[in-house]
Amino acid sequence: MGSVTMAAVAAHFGRDVERTLAKLPGIVADARSRGVDLLVLPDATIGGYLLDLHHPVGDGDSVPHSVEIDGPEVAAIVALAGDMTVCFGIAERAVEDGGERRYNTAVCVTGSGVLGTHRKVHLPLGEGEVYEPGSAFEAFDTPVGRLGMLIDFDKTFPEAARSLALNGAEILACLSAWPASVTDRSDRIRNDRQAHLFDLYDCARAAENQVYLVSSNQTGVLGGLRFLGQAKVVDPAGEIVAKTWAKGGLAVAEADVAGDIARARRSLNHLAQRVSPAYRLDAPV
Repeated sequence: MGSVTMAAVAAHFGRDVERTLAKLPGIVADARSRGVDLLVLPDATIGGYLLDLHHPVGDGDSVPHSVEIDGPEVAAIVALAGDMTVCFGIAERAVEDGGERRYNTAVCVTGSGVLGTHRKVHLPLGEGEVYEPGSAFEAFDTPVGRLGMLIDFDKTFPEAARSLALNGAEILACLSAWPASVTDRSDRIRNDRQAHLFDLYDCARAAENQVYLVSSNQTGVLGGLRFLGQAKVVDPAGEIVAKTWAKGGLAVAEADVAGDIARARRSLNHLAQRVSPAYRLDAPV
């Protein structure tokens, strides 16, 4: 397709699934009224995120409510999507080898159904006590072009985004529940170390792969975590072309995605000019 209107969401989604499903129609309707073709919601849209990154497993409501890919919660967003491509995060409940497992999963849908999924590969701090890790980064075709998905900490690793770009992704949807620093708190979000890294990784991953990156994030407070917001759209030169800052809202940008990528790669094509034999991909542990 030609021009694509992309929107990254900054919003608070907590543990109450019914409340989330009641909130989403307004967000989708707002995006539709602005001509959005691709809407990227945060990680943990359905069921909320962890309450504590260091010691996430406790009593009561300490872990998010998990849902199945073919369950009614995902079906409700499929019904909302219509001709829009919508990415959102869930705690996925999966039955594998006779046992139940939980993944931190991104799902991409249109009104016709599920187009693709991604299970978070890189699990920081105590996330591994709650979720199993995913094992791959795979791009897939959508009405807005070939898309790859990352879930927050995944974008810290250049190899993750590069794998998607090499698999043909033109747009990277990065869904986050990225909090402010819990060890070096700042009075102002803009001065927070994690806020700086969040933006830095978004811009670097877009520029080094010469693709568009649509970065969503949670806002507000859940348990002991304060989320950054800072949803944004980044172009293939690594420039932020739309941003919400710390408040909730939509970061919306329209672009000729394929044309802009072609122009960015015309003289300096980072993917084509790699020298793979020179790179060390493994290091001693």
